[in-house]
Amino acid sequence: MHKVDTDAALSRLMRFLAVEGVTGKEARIGKELAAAFREVGVPAKAIRFDEAHKRIPLPTESGNLIVDLPGKGALKSADRLLFMTHMDTVPLCAGAQPKKQGRKIVNAAKTALGGDNRTGCAVLVSLAAELIASKADHPPLTMLITVREESGLWGARHVNLDELGGVKMGFNFDGRKATGIVIGAVGADRWEVEIFGRASHAGTAPERGISATMILAEALASARADGWFGKVLKGDKAGTSNIGPVGGTGGRTAGDATNVVTDYVHAAGESRSHDLKFFREITAAYKEAFTAAAAKVANSEGKTGKVKFTSRTDYFPFLLKENAPVVKQAVAAIKAMGLAPEIRTANGGLDANWLTRHGVPTVTFGAGQHEAHTIDEWIDLDEFDTACQLAFQLATAT
Repeated sequence: MHKVDTDAALSRLMRFLAVEGVTGKEARIGKELAAAFREVGVPAKAIRFDEAHKRIPLPTESGNLIVDLPGKGALKSADRLLFMTHMDTVPLCAGAQPKKQGRKIVNAAKTALGGDNRTGCAVLVSLAAELIASKADHPPLTMLITVREESGLWGARHVNLDELGGVKMGFNFDGRKATGIVIGAVGADRWEVEIFGRASHAGTAPERGISATMILAEALASARADGWFGKVLKGDKAGTSNIGPVGGTGGRTAGDATNVVTDYVHAAGESRSHDLKFFREITAAYKEAFTAAAAKVANSEGKTGKVKFTSRTDYFPFLLKENAPVVKQAVAAIKAMGLAPEIRTANGGLDANWLTRHGVPTVTFGAGQHEAHTIDEWIDLDEFDTACQLAFQLATAT
């Protein structure tokens, strides 16, 4: 079996971790990745950025990075495969200072590290390097490194399938354990609510006010009491929900002073489940709770507040069958390395949600991430090495 140059792969990983590129601001890391692909021998004409950022309804510096590798040898005419990951990190990673410590990479700064998902980036560049250096037979490959994964899977959502060369299946690297094959994941709604009350002097005439804050409190208390907050279990249905940012207009606080009844609150939340109908049911329960709370909180004149509740589906759940060709190929590659595959599902969204919905069945593997999205984040280099070897095995299996 061909042995991947793990020292070179580690060097790339350290390089990418040191480049800032939080979600929506990926231009710098995108350029670094494109340069790295050129350095390992990928022709410049095979490296490009798409225009997904022009279709994403949020400010986004760069499009997705797409790299094409022609097939070689006996597999030259086989079906094209997709290898993918994402280039952005959560904002908490800004200012990360990666440091190797034994068989780990840790962070010298009090930030998140960015292993999610610079590990995947290093896996893909290292795969290109190994295929070119080894001259191994492999089918045509498309590599896709997306933007804005962390803020809603936007790059994968807005990729143009025509630019992927007719790929039949996909392998995504994003997670902890290399031998864990994620074949399904939850879907999610994102929802927002605007609560309109009535301002009044809280000392001289509080009864004339309608507190938007109290409407928020009543609604959330009701949702929790009815079992719709946190882990949601209703019969044989399961999901989760959360209330996130709460504020006022223009990013300010909700309410301007303690002596004024708060007349406006904006809040955002999410609903998740492996069952499409159920996460929408969770969202509907929140809408009902806010509507009922607004009708319940009245002033001395009998007037009540109002709410404007909006929601959108961020991504859809999926579940591949264990006998699907992409799953069978993943299992075979791991077994060929003498390792034991672990098929599972995920409770977080992945770029694979959108690729699978686009018609490209995609499974996801880990690459050594631990404690992602926290200041305790670290990378397991043994798992990272395994992921690099697995990518090569997947690309060259007959």
